[in-house]
Amino acid sequence: MLSASNRSTTPPTCMPKRSPPRGTVARKAQHVDLVLKRNVTFRSKTTGLEEWEFVHNALPELDLAQVDCSTVFLGHALSAPLMVSCMTGGYAGAGRINRDLAAVCAEARIAMGVGSQRQALEDTTFHKTFSVVRDVAPGIPIVGNIGAAEIASAHRTDAILRLLNLVKGDALAVHLNPLQEFLQPEGTPQFSGVLEGIALLVRELPVPVIVKEVGAGLSRDVVRRLLDAGVRYIDVAGAGGTSWAGVEILRRDASDRRETFWDWGVPTATAVREAASLRTGSLRFTLIASGGIGSGMDMARCIALGADLVGSARPMLEALRAGGRARLLQQIQRWMEDLRGVMFLTGARTIADLQTRPLVRRSNP
Repeated sequence: MLSASNRSTTPPTCMPKRSPPRGTVARKAQHVDLVLKRNVTFRSKTTGLEEWEFVHNALPELDLAQVDCSTVFLGHALSAPLMVSCMTGGYAGAGRINRDLAAVCAEARIAMGVGSQRQALEDTTFHKTFSVVRDVAPGIPIVGNIGAAEIASAHRTDAILRLLNLVKGDALAVHLNPLQEFLQPEGTPQFSGVLEGIALLVRELPVPVIVKEVGAGLSRDVVRRLLDAGVRYIDVAGAGGTSWAGVEILRRDASDRRETFWDWGVPTATAVREAASLRTGSLRFTLIASGGIGSGMDMARCIALGADLVGSARPMLEALRAGGRARLLQQIQRWMEDLRGVMFLTGARTIADLQTRPLVRRSNP
């Protein structure tokens, strides 16, 4: 979390207040609407997690009550290695969504990331849709969020610090989304200088920088380059869940939808395994698995494949929409209980133990 000296006592602003740019605001609202109302999952590609299964341990030599799925992330104790991934903010309806998500995360003692704060750079009107998260969840890890295109030409960190102050963030996520920017009708596919901009943030920000994809995955080579730049928090955000290419394809004119790219990306299981393989010698980093995570079993598989934390977005938003805070909390608790079940049935007392439990590929029928 930012030190007191870095936090502004007045509402953070990057420029004088003016009428909000309707393009960014409308796009953010449209994204959430499409994710909830249309089928935007990958069509022919899965996360690959379903290919892996645990080896049953009929002699776990522990009681279920002894299983401890707690962990520490960004200096906060969590009840489980779970984060509600970066989703929304920056338009009128986002404040209520973020308030509810944050309240449930606080009750469940898990982490939360806000959606892209690009709109907060452009205008102050919807700042509260972001800051409300910290207001209702003062004791959990909160992760700010900005896009690669916004930091590609950055030479100073002043504006980014103001975004962090807005949510009193414990870390900043920089999302890499070249596929989405390529397909977005009003996208900015300008990625020259992104790695240099990330390195600048790593050097100068008072909190960790998390670099993530948005659903097309990080390859081994990209993770290696990020590690070389000093990044120590990686979120692979692999393919197989929500296709943000699909979201942007649906937003395009029907005559130019470029369906070819709907299933583009590195599957989550592959991305996690390849990133984890880079842990050699003294090189250690926190690995977050997201992208199509839909159950406690998915969480367990990701951890056994090498992840330290697991993120989920759309299933959380769907649960909130279907039944409010109570339904979302119930879903999170069910995932946690399933995670504990996997740990018990593999003889894993802790999350660190689960990371050492073997997985085997399922045989093809």
